[in-house]
Amino acid sequence: MKRKRQPDREEGLKLRRRTPFSLKWRFTIGLAILLAATVLMLGWLVLREIEKEQMSRVEATMKQRSDLANLRVRQMYLSADAQDDVNTFFRRRGPELASDLSSLLGNAHIVLYDAKGMEIGNSQPLSTTPSIEDILEYAKKGRTVYQVSGNSLVYMAPLVWSVGQVGIVQLETSLQADQDYYARLQRSLRNIGLAALAVSFLIGFLYVSRVTGSLRKLRSAADQIRDGHFIKDSPVRRRDELGELSEGITYMSREIEQSFARQKQFIGNISHEFKTPLTSIIAYSDLLDMYRDDPALLDEARENIRKEADRLLEMVEKVLHLSALEQYEFGLNAERLDVRESLEEVCSRMRGKAVQFGIRIETDIKPAQIRVDRESLMHIFMNLLDNAIKYNIKGGTVHVSCSVEGDKAVIMFRDTGIGIPPEAVVKLFEPFFTVSKDRARLTGGTGLGLSLVKRLVEVQHGSITLELPPSGSGSIFKVEFPLASPGTVKPLQA
Repeated sequence: MKRKRQPDREEGLKLRRRTPFSLKWRFTIGLAILLAATVLMLGWLVLREIEKEQMSRVEATMKQRSDLANLRVRQMYLSADAQDDVNTFFRRRGPELASDLSSLLGNAHIVLYDAKGMEIGNSQPLSTTPSIEDILEYAKKGRTVYQVSGNSLVYMAPLVWSVGQVGIVQLETSLQADQDYYARLQRSLRNIGLAALAVSFLIGFLYVSRVTGSLRKLRSAADQIRDGHFIKDSPVRRRDELGELSEGITYMSREIEQSFARQKQFIGNISHEFKTPLTSIIAYSDLLDMYRDDPALLDEARENIRKEADRLLEMVEKVLHLSALEQYEFGLNAERLDVRESLEEVCSRMRGKAVQFGIRIETDIKPAQIRVDRESLMHIFMNLLDNAIKYNIKGGTVHVSCSVEGDKAVIMFRDTGIGIPPEAVVKLFEPFFTVSKDRARLTGGTGLGLSLVKRLVEVQHGSITLELPPSGSGSIFKVEFPLASPGTVKPLQA
């Protein structure tokens, strides 16, 4: 049975990139929905307000007409010759009143009812009127009501005198003009809305296309970095967050490229430096096989094999230490201590080696309180003093001093040795760099000591620099640490 091959990471990335519903179209569709909803909402609000304004105007007009009709009917009743009661007056003169009100109100369709809702006059008896039973019941109770049927409005208002409600007047008016205006306005708003929607969508689409184009460039730059093709210039030049992201990606690319270059150089140096002592060990092993009975060769081989093995061990330990400092966060055990005690201890432990090399150690050490990791500090001082002894001249001196300058403790190691050329200063703290290869092999140097010292100093918020004496002979290594403040502890980080 054959197993189905699983797509690898590269194929997974390609599959994700081929998805049709990209961010560009998501933004575009979302923008279209937002614009359409905005245009529809604005159009609906405008039309709603216009409709309300039209009805308010119609209601005001019809009320004015009903009030005028009420006043006219009352005047005609009061001016009549026969003083009939109201009901008799309406039954006898209802048609006349309806016709008179129609003329007064611009030939409007007028229907009069008595207080019980019985029709007593109609200015257009042959016209058809929508069913008005429902609103008539409300009008009989003294309420003003109306209903809209198609393009006409039927309005009913009670005729109220001092004696109470005496009848009902019905007015009918056409809404055709208002409805035509509303329809024209609706079409205009629709056309304007569609035009605004199209223009806004086009502008938004172009902006979204520009933004997604920048994102594609950033993604392409990230793909290049992932494939090992580092970028030199920013792929997107914008004055916004995308521009900042582009600058960040470019900076990251440069840092990764430099890191890779340093790593490649570091590995190359390790290979080269390891090869030399191993070659020497193998060569002496071969010689021992060839000349087993030579006591002098046996002593020389044993001494040199041990020397090269010690050198290999030292390189391995320092490489591991450097690697740990570069790749992991170190929780160093910071403690408050006096620099003078550590320097005096280091000088005491190294006096034997100094005597062996014919070197004199001089000190001028003043107290200075700092917060550091004691073991790391001892490692720093031991390396610097060891170098000052190994690369000195016979009969030379090493001057170790400590003083307080401002808010810093300044420790200096000055020797009278072979000195360091100015052109070598910039590379002095790089791994495996040595000023003199022959002197390094003679003294067992690995070229890793100063690199490790620099990293340990920086981890503890300090700095180390090389100063060249005016005389041109010897060298001065200057180490600075911030003085410890009471109650203040800085976290040590890698």
